[in-house]
Amino acid sequence: MRIKVINPNTTWSMTETIAQAARAAVSPGVEIEAVSPAHGPVSIEGHYDEAMACLGLLDEVRKGEAEGADAYVIACFGDPGLDAAREIARGPVIGIAEAAMRSAGYLATGFSVVTTLQRTVVIAEHLLDKYGARAQCRRVRACEIAVLELENPASDAYRTILAECRRALAEDGCGAIVLGCAGMADLCRRLSGELGVPVIDGVAAAVATAEALVRIGLGTSKHGDYASPLPKPYTGLLAPWAPGD
Repeated sequence: MRIKVINPNTTWSMTETIAQAARAAVSPGVEIEAVSPAHGPVSIEGHYDEAMACLGLLDEVRKGEAEGADAYVIACFGDPGLDAAREIARGPVIGIAEAAMRSAGYLATGFSVVTTLQRTVVIAEHLLDKYGARAQCRRVRACEIAVLELENPASDAYRTILAECRRALAEDGCGAIVLGCAGMADLCRRLSGELGVPVIDGVAAAVATAEALVRIGLGTSKHGDYASPLPKPYTGLLAPWAPGD
């Protein structure tokens, strides 16, 4: 089984962190192929970044289809391009926000999301509504840490995130924490150990979900809204992305 994990930003060091978390969460013999697109933003911190990241992300899904990938994980907490990716993929496509939110609902009656910048909070809140998880989410909290600062030792990001998680547990009445950025994947176990509650990393949750769906023989439905895109020409710079027959 091969799961293609796509970090929609182009920062390769973050892709490597994501790959390590993914490989630790799957069964022996499951191959994790972790990639970043050839073009796109170095980090995703808003609606514009998400939109600009989608073409590179979808290009990686198209390559995966040609190369025989069994499933895909979109390793960005905004789940950018998720529905479009499902239209062109045969196997499951799992977004890390959806996987983390659904996993948290199995483990606690309420969870809080701890994410990076305040400007991204609304994106997570929109996804809570989309996935039907609003009633279980106590609050979406921002640490005001830029995504790329997660990799900067001088930023002391871990302590900032830990402090925000402690505030969530004290103030929100939640029983679990969802980490709102794929770049936090390597902090999950350490945070859970210090906090004494489930801390859910969406990368691990998503690859485990994808593996389970493939093992029981399930893929993306091609009947209805996730049917393959209608063949038609695209013009200009988008011509190479035109859906074929």
